[in-house]
Amino acid sequence: MRLSSLLGDTLREAPAGAEPAGQRLLLRAGFIRPLGAGLFAYLPLAHRALTRVEGVLREELTAIGGQEMRLSAALPAEMIKTTDGEATRFADRKARDLALGASWEAAIAEIVRKEIRSHRQLPQLLFHIQPQFRDELRPHAGLLDAREFTALEAFGVCADEAGARAQADALRGALQRAFRRCALPVSIVEAGLGSAIAHRFVYLMPEGEDEIVTCDGCGYAADRRMATFRKPPGEAEPLRPMEKVATPDAKTIEALARFLDIPKRRTAKAVFLVTAHQAAEGQQARFVFVVIRGDLEVSAVKLAATLGAAELRPATDDEIRAIGAAPGYASPIGLAERIRRAPWPAVVVVDDSVPASPNLVAGANEVGYHLLNTNYGRDYAADIVADIAAPNAGDACLRCGAPLQIARGVAIGHLRRLGAQGAEASSTYLVSDGASRPAMMLSAGVNISRLMACIAEQHHDNGGLIWPPSVAPYSVHLVALAGRDGDALAQAEALYQALQRAGVETLFDDRAESPGVKFADADLIGLPLRVTVAPKSLAAGGAEFKRRDADAREIVPLGEAVRRAQDMLNRMAAEVQAGTWRAQTNAE
Repeated sequence: MRLSSLLGDTLREAPAGAEPAGQRLLLRAGFIRPLGAGLFAYLPLAHRALTRVEGVLREELTAIGGQEMRLSAALPAEMIKTTDGEATRFADRKARDLALGASWEAAIAEIVRKEIRSHRQLPQLLFHIQPQFRDELRPHAGLLDAREFTALEAFGVCADEAGARAQADALRGALQRAFRRCALPVSIVEAGLGSAIAHRFVYLMPEGEDEIVTCDGCGYAADRRMATFRKPPGEAEPLRPMEKVATPDAKTIEALARFLDIPKRRTAKAVFLVTAHQAAEGQQARFVFVVIRGDLEVSAVKLAATLGAAELRPATDDEIRAIGAAPGYASPIGLAERIRRAPWPAVVVVDDSVPASPNLVAGANEVGYHLLNTNYGRDYAADIVADIAAPNAGDACLRCGAPLQIARGVAIGHLRRLGAQGAEASSTYLVSDGASRPAMMLSAGVNISRLMACIAEQHHDNGGLIWPPSVAPYSVHLVALAGRDGDALAQAEALYQALQRAGVETLFDDRAESPGVKFADADLIGLPLRVTVAPKSLAAGGAEFKRRDADAREIVPLGEAVRRAQDMLNRMAAEVQAGTWRAQTNAE
């Protein structure tokens, strides 16, 4: 490809508001252009990079037995989840409700239900790569939060639990190999509770919206909302008599601890929520009274999983008062009967830190007053005692005791088991004795557009992008610098043709620009190998070779240039595969 014909000019400055650094460089280098909030045009360079990333994923999925297929972009509305709020719905000319695919779980389940009849057909691994559209309310992180993006979805169909775990291991390994080939460090993060198959693939970066708990001691990593941690018990001491004390203007745990001059861990915090859960009669509301130690915070995800809730929202002050509690001064003490008589079903949930912490200060259900020395079991009881707390930095790892750290990251993929209430519920197969059994299904996905953006975040320097050779839009950036006699241009043209014949994908800068502009654009675009043909290099014996990820330059005779380019690219590809390829990253 000749740079003089390439669509997408380089820019000296990125448009205002372009964040983070990798996206600014993709804009400046002519890879992408914004079309609207969360909507982008992928110009030829970006399209080629995306195609290379797709190819890596396709090869890894095919290698473990994956079969590629394609699904309709529009689906019947009933095949789209109704709880995520992300589907774009519309009606056709016959008023049939349709939706743009944000996930194809239900469509795959329908195909499996019709096509899989016998245990002899299992296991199956199906995947597709195509655009997805999600109606994000406030897209604000560019490519990291795009409304339309290219995605891979893979679905495994297995006969039993052992088969599901074997296929999960195969999928996890394939995606890990793909990320390694893309030279992107990706953390596998636990994203489920208990022993469920639920993982996310996360690229750690300060601008990420996800909070990830990590442990340097044992390698534990989990979504903070579902992470486990070691909660130190309260001080061992005898149970003291309860005592009512005045605490004016102490409506928060911070104000209460300050007023009584005690640590927050000596308090009990009340949190009021209303949940929507699925019942036989349909979706119903339920009042939730949560008690947790004052130094901890409730994980909405853990709580929802504990309750089997579809949604959670904070209760209003009027709803809190309706059960006899006082906002800011509440506890379940003395409210058991009133809670049971609430306008809708109510449940008391206590975090497991509370029973292990004696003599906590809790609300007196009267404005301006708290109770000293409240104790779970003696003074009140709960319907559920469970781990519903989210960890903080410095908390001890449940596995090894080392202090936990919290980092921010971007989820670029997932792997999870589809539950019995989801896509696998209607998918059955016949065993040898003719009995029907439910199939077990797995879902894996990768946001390929986000993956490309993360590669740009990971691999750049002050000059521009630094593409790993495995996913670069072109392998060689050939720069021609004109001389007075025109020989350098002719030699560069001949080398370009030779590289093309040898199958080395080359971007040829044939423009009539100054050397400074050409070199700056080569660094900005960031192809793995820059080859310069100039009067100075010819006088030195050939063409100048320079890896984008290194400072060293060497002169290579023109007769050896094609072979040397192939050798250098193969060496870089091997370095990526071995994990030894290093770029001068994140130095902007």
